[in-house]
Amino acid sequence: MATSVVLAACDTKDKPIVPSNVTDGQGEMTYRVNPNSGDKVSLLGYGMMRLPIENGDDLRKNPNAQIDQEMVNEEIDYALAHGVNYFDTSPVYTRGRSETATGIALSRHPRDSYFIATKLSNFSPGTWSAEASKAMFENSLKQLQTDYLDYLLLHSIGGSNDNMTSMEMFNARFMDNGILDWLVEQKQAGRIRNLGFSFHGDKNLFDTMLQWHDEGKYHWDFVQIQMNYADWNYANRIDADNVNASYLYEELHRRGIPVVIMEPLLGGRLAKQPDFIVKQMKEREPETPVARWAFRFAGTPEGVLVVLSGMTYMEHLVENVATYSPLRPITDEENEFLMKVAEEFVELQTVPCTACNYCMPCPYGLNIPAIFAHYNDCITEGKMPAGNPEAEEYRRNRRAFLVGYDREVPPLRQADHCIGCRQCESHCPQKIAIASEMQRIDAYVEQLRRK
Repeated sequence: MATSVVLAACDTKDKPIVPSNVTDGQGEMTYRVNPNSGDKVSLLGYGMMRLPIENGDDLRKNPNAQIDQEMVNEEIDYALAHGVNYFDTSPVYTRGRSETATGIALSRHPRDSYFIATKLSNFSPGTWSAEASKAMFENSLKQLQTDYLDYLLLHSIGGSNDNMTSMEMFNARFMDNGILDWLVEQKQAGRIRNLGFSFHGDKNLFDTMLQWHDEGKYHWDFVQIQMNYADWNYANRIDADNVNASYLYEELHRRGIPVVIMEPLLGGRLAKQPDFIVKQMKEREPETPVARWAFRFAGTPEGVLVVLSGMTYMEHLVENVATYSPLRPITDEENEFLMKVAEEFVELQTVPCTACNYCMPCPYGLNIPAIFAHYNDCITEGKMPAGNPEAEEYRRNRRAFLVGYDREVPPLRQADHCIGCRQCESHCPQKIAIASEMQRIDAYVEQLRRK
């Protein structure tokens, strides 16, 4: 039997009681209190991973494209004016430009009006030395134009590659070089207010981190996990190396460790559900956007401090602010509905790509996220060629798939150019067997072309 989400209690000190007849967006932002620091944090957090680009350009295709700083400033001004006060960035976001853009926009406001979260993103072996990791931390302070960080994360622990286990990689990044102990010293000096980690992958490493917390070896002020209604019970079906969000959340909650949520929309996939699922949602709430179901689910459990959303465009920001102003917690009956939707969703056999772009750039020029996005979209929209190849619907969907593939992904960047080097796979938080998926998609495309 599927585990259900633990519904948020109505604690009037932290979370206002929301009457059942409240209309989304007709009240004030919902806040949660961090018990470790007393921070009153907006439930909606601004993820600064995908920022607006000048002239609508695409930074993935054009590395010389420029961030639209004026739009970033405008969006952050709107967020602050509407109660959002948590901003999450990283040295590697937006090709290394996110911290700079975030710092420019936020520094125009009083420092005590917002909380900054950034990460020690020392993924590359070239950044594993103590000197390089310390330099990355110091540069984050410089780019963010601040002398302290409210929230600092060990970025994306749990990864592994062909040569190193997840524990060996964690040790190389944070233990052998003494960096974790150094970060604890920075916290004691007041340069870090809350120290935590973001997690993808190996359950054993996650359990070890919490064992250290229990033993008093290291104290985690917060932990960031991937959680949404699909990953709640089915993360390990979406990808065998993932850990169900219900387990991660429950282990943190019973220890009183505040939880920060990433990927509430599973990389946007829960906002683009197939038509038959959208129909079910619209029958229940005709005016409610499909994405709002996922955001409400992520914000409902007790102990969730922040739900992050990467809001590139103003319309995303306006919509998400409305969702959490105030939050309508998911009811028991709605939770049962979403668990049913999740089961239907995971049966679609999509690739669990969240378009984080950690796999990019590919040394052989493939546009990996775009390939997966086109394949997944055709599945979720019910437009995959299926059934009798002579049927009109099959021929129509076959043509749409192939034409759309060439339109979305230039031929020289398609799956048939993958040589199986697997350099991308160690960077993938979802542990996708990218080379195998490229081979599978290429074989499927060639099958359609032959027909």
